[in-house]
Amino acid sequence: MKCPFCQNGDTQVKDSRPGDDGKVIRRRRECPECGKRFTTFERFQVQQLYVKKSHGHRELFEMEKLIRSLLTALRKRPVSKDTIQQLANEIEQQLFELGVDEVSSRKIGAIALDKLKVVDFVGYIRYASVYNAFDDLEDFQKLMDDIG
Repeated sequence: MKCPFCQNGDTQVKDSRPGDDGKVIRRRRECPECGKRFTTFERFQVQQLYVKKSHGHRELFEMEKLIRSLLTALRKRPVSKDTIQQLANEIEQQLFELGVDEVSSRKIGAIALDKLKVVDFVGYIRYASVYNAFDDLEDFQKLMDDIG
C-alpha cells in the first residue's frame, strides 16, 4: 500500500480489525519513510457493479463517490462519520442485493434518499436538491408538499 503522504510504496500494517458489519477490515498503517500513520479499509467484493449515468455512459461503482456525496449532504450536521459509513454500507449492500451488474445513478440516488430521510431530514433535503436538480424555491416547496 502506497503512503498517501510521501508516496513510499512500502508501508507497514500496525493493527487490523474487522468493521462493525464484519464485511470490512480496517487496517492502521505506518510509513517507515515519513513516519505518518493512516487507515485503509478492505472490502470483499462479490461482483463488479457498474453505474449507468444519466447521459448514457457506464462506470464502475465507487463507494468513495457515494460517501463523498453523503458527506456533502450531511456537512455540518450532527451525524457522525461512522453513521455515514454505515449508511453507505447499507446502500451498497442494497445495490448488490438487486442481483444485477448494472444500476442507474437514479436508482442509487433514490436508495440514498430513502436512507437519508430516516437519518437526517436536512441532509435529505440537501441531497434531494442535487438529485432532483432543483432550480428555484418552488422546487423545494413542491418537495415539502409531497413529504408532508
